[in-house]
Amino acid sequence: MSVFAIIVTYNGAQWVHTCLGSLRASALPVQTIVVDNGSTDGTPELIHSAFPEVELVRTGENLGFGLANNIGIRLAQDRGATHVFLLNQDAWVKPETIGLLVAAMTEHPEYGVLSPMHLNGAGDALDGPFSEYIIPFKCPGLYSDLVLGRAKPAPYTLPFVNAAAWLLSRKCLQTVGGFNPSFRHYGEDNNYLHRVHFHGMLVGVLPTAWIHHDRAERTTNPYFDETLVERRNVRLAYADPNRNLDAAKECARLRAEYIKSILLLRRTAARIARARYRLITSAVDPELTANRSLSRKPGSAFLAAP
Repeated sequence: MSVFAIIVTYNGAQWVHTCLGSLRASALPVQTIVVDNGSTDGTPELIHSAFPEVELVRTGENLGFGLANNIGIRLAQDRGATHVFLLNQDAWVKPETIGLLVAAMTEHPEYGVLSPMHLNGAGDALDGPFSEYIIPFKCPGLYSDLVLGRAKPAPYTLPFVNAAAWLLSRKCLQTVGGFNPSFRHYGEDNNYLHRVHFHGMLVGVLPTAWIHHDRAERTTNPYFDETLVERRNVRLAYADPNRNLDAAKECARLRAEYIKSILLLRRTAARIARARYRLITSAVDPELTANRSLSRKPGSAFLAAP
């Protein structure tokens, strides 16, 4: 068994010792690859000096989360990885976490992606967004089992959990592949899990394994501007291999709806149709459509060297 941990860094010097130190202390030994996305705060230099055992790759630019992880995943596969563990730079594991995840995935090979439970940085509560992923109608049984002290040491299935800490099986990587290059800054994990589901694999969370995710104090993010989020949601919908959305047909329908609304003096309906038309034509491009088709084919999509 060969487990590789991959961390993408970008100006993350404040977390280097905590994040990489936790991997160094893992009860299950892991080989660690860091892909640095052009940090300017001394992150790669700190890693090089404090963690010489880490394989460090410097991209020289900010490629985004997905493309940088693809570099690390390719290296791990070349080195014979049986499992790949993706970890955010602002997160850290407990010593037993990775071992528990690997054991659970070995016992339950139907899972392509497994996540531990996510605490906040202080460790005094669940990470806020994570707690929303495991609510009862999304993750049946987990909340009740935790409250009643009967949580099973096995995965609970859910549709989505963010990629702050994912264990990926070799089978998953060989079937689903890497992250879709159509998503550079956010949306990468959503699209990836759409593809995991398309290929018949499960996504789960393991209640006996834990990480800390230290992101509570960051309240602004330029990638969550309302317009960008709306555009990203459209791209996610049209990139989802489980859906057969056709941008050309939808735009034709919207054009007809716009003309009809103008003729009938339905100004509000006309404005809505025009806005939706403009959004789809700006968000959906040939590359996105081509990558959806590619993601439907079993194989290591998006992991070929550029």
